[in-house]
Amino acid sequence: MKTDIRTLDLNLLKTLDALLDERSVTRAAARLSLTQPAVSGMLTRLRDNFDDPLFIRAPHGMVPTLRAQQLAPTVKKILSDINALLQPAEFDPRTAELTFTLAATDYALKAVVVPFIAALKVQAPGIRVRVVPVEPERLSGQFEQGKIDLALLTPHTTPGDLHSRTLYEERYVCLLRADHPDAQRPLTLDRFCSLEHILVSYEGESFWGVTDDALAKVGRKRRIGLSVSSFLVLPEVLAVSEMIAVVPSRMAHSPALICVQEPPVEIQGFTKSMAWHERSHRDAAQQWLRELLHETSQREA
Repeated sequence: MKTDIRTLDLNLLKTLDALLDERSVTRAAARLSLTQPAVSGMLTRLRDNFDDPLFIRAPHGMVPTLRAQQLAPTVKKILSDINALLQPAEFDPRTAELTFTLAATDYALKAVVVPFIAALKVQAPGIRVRVVPVEPERLSGQFEQGKIDLALLTPHTTPGDLHSRTLYEERYVCLLRADHPDAQRPLTLDRFCSLEHILVSYEGESFWGVTDDALAKVGRKRRIGLSVSSFLVLPEVLAVSEMIAVVPSRMAHSPALICVQEPPVEIQGFTKSMAWHERSHRDAAQQWLRELLHETSQREA
């Protein structure tokens, strides 16, 4: 094993990082814009440097050895630090041209991303924003590989290895159509429980939520007639039925045909937060974007 840093080509670390992510010489070569033989040659040099096979061929790709797995986080940090070292010391949002990738649910898209975009396009017109769905099981890998820059989550869904910051505290309200028979008077608990409800569940098959938890504490239950996986359809369904829905208050900015009321039972709200990886923690552009997102979410409170 070679232990003198003077003999280690930093390009080898970029190759190792690509191989760890792609698990394929062909895909790593495409990512690095190199030929396959060139990457194979660099893998040979890596094996010599670390005195380890690093990858074992398998039917469905290359499997990293334990040594390669141990090297992975350190290699990513080294490359991230070098990248930060080469970036301009100052960030000017007026002239910046970059792409910022957010992971968000449709709730966060409306409640957080919309006001953020409104401010961003005024202050940093050259910055593009890409929004992708939140995929909890893939989140850590997406951050490590730089596929997302920031995720809009709640504290209990945020992986412990990420940085995070609270955006706001959310509460729940009731929605029903403006000419609903109960629109002009406060909902009693009895009436609330007797009406048919729409539940938004990201699993799409659940008929139980935080409202049901609150009702169970007082020995009551409600009737759920429809469970959907998105808030987008709620105004349309409410408009053509006598159903009601309990939703986060930031989703209640609906057309005039919708009435907003306070629920007759205390329902526990939630904390909305943003999370990001160590790899972008000190980046000036990312810091500016996170600050703007926090600022715009406060305005909507």
